[in-house]
Amino acid sequence: MKISTRGQYGVRAMIVLAQHEAEGPMSIKVIAAKQGLSHSYLEQLLAPLRRAGLVRSVRGPVGGYHLAARPEEITVGDILRVLEGPLAPVECVEEPSQGLCDYESACPARTVWAKIRDSVQEVVDSISLKDLVESSGQVEG
Repeated sequence: MKISTRGQYGVRAMIVLAQHEAEGPMSIKVIAAKQGLSHSYLEQLLAPLRRAGLVRSVRGPVGGYHLAARPEEITVGDILRVLEGPLAPVECVEEPSQGLCDYESACPARTVWAKIRDSVQEVVDSISLKDLVESSGQVEG
């Protein structure tokens, strides 16, 4: 399994929002500048995160984006599922199973794929934005 730039940059943008949580909404322009991302690419990442309820947008001259929940309530897994889709290494162990493989019920390798899925999910679901901000030592404000 490989995390695309969507997932990588989305997590980084969410960390920026967590670092500046106390300051209120942050403009896309500022987030993009802090992460060295293009404004338009960041918009493409924040839109699905907003639809999923992980960030909120505020309009107006002091508007921008802010986290929709406390940093300790948003996990890396939450972000990656929105931006990357299922975290399963192969389709036959996605939840719910897509039933795309005729050999699925008798496949001896399926156990391995399920263990990989479960391990990845356990890791990304155990790390919150708060954990990442604290471990970076870069709380800004």
